[in-house]
Amino acid sequence: MTYQPVHPAARRRWIWALLAGVMALALAAPALLLAAPLEQSAGEGETLFQQKCVACHTIGGGALVGPDLAGVVDRRDGAWLSQWILAPDKMLAANDPIATQLLQESKGVPMPNLALTEPEVAALIAFLANPGAEAVTQPQAPLAEGDAAHGRALFTGASRLENGGPPCMTCHSIAGLGALGGGALGVDLTKAYETYGGDAGLAAFLNTLPTVTMNAVWSSQPLTPAEQDDLRAFMQEASFAERPPQTVWLLALLATVGVALLLLLAQLIWRRRLVSVRKTMVQRARI
Repeated sequence: MTYQPVHPAARRRWIWALLAGVMALALAAPALLLAAPLEQSAGEGETLFQQKCVACHTIGGGALVGPDLAGVVDRRDGAWLSQWILAPDKMLAANDPIATQLLQESKGVPMPNLALTEPEVAALIAFLANPGAEAVTQPQAPLAEGDAAHGRALFTGASRLENGGPPCMTCHSIAGLGALGGGALGVDLTKAYETYGGDAGLAAFLNTLPTVTMNAVWSSQPLTPAEQDDLRAFMQEASFAERPPQTVWLLALLATVGVALLLLLAQLIWRRRLVSVRKTMVQRARI
């Protein structure tokens, strides 16, 4: 076999073909490197939306407590939107005009600080920028009818929650529980049914409990679907109840009555002892 030298023109064609392939790979590499992270980021954003946002927002399903988020990435400046999702409490405290307007439109219910990290905020915005047709909120199936009486028992702690969570009354007050109405650590839930837009919004809130404080308590001991239905029914019923007037004066009256009863009890218990002590002192003085 004899060696056949490669023609210079053919060699040049091979070299140009090789250079073209390298250049094509170099141009495609950034897209290949970025495509997977962006897809992964949007997927993480969808998970975050389902965990943190569906209680107050829809995508194409209309406003709940907060606005419909369809097209929000186009309506709002990117830097503003990132900061708003990251720290809404700080923007409200700074009297940001858009934040203040959103608070008014949300019936005075502020968007909570969800304690998201910057990468999580970026993932959420990536999802909102392109949620996909399947992410648009669809009409829900009819919700189960709950037992308002059992919901009241769950709220007050008369019935124990299945997964061991604390009764709602520990932190929240609501009409229909008498003059005192419950705890004062959390917000009053008398108008929660109306505030969260009725059955659908309140059901979403009870299912996710998205605020930082509530999520810390309930993430490991969530409400069961039946408990959510019963609490929702009770809160709907309570939304029509009226708060007893002058609750502060009633508390003062109860405190006064309590002190008077304690003084009376002390008088009854210690009356004879005081008399005997006085009699002993008088006898000693006569000696």
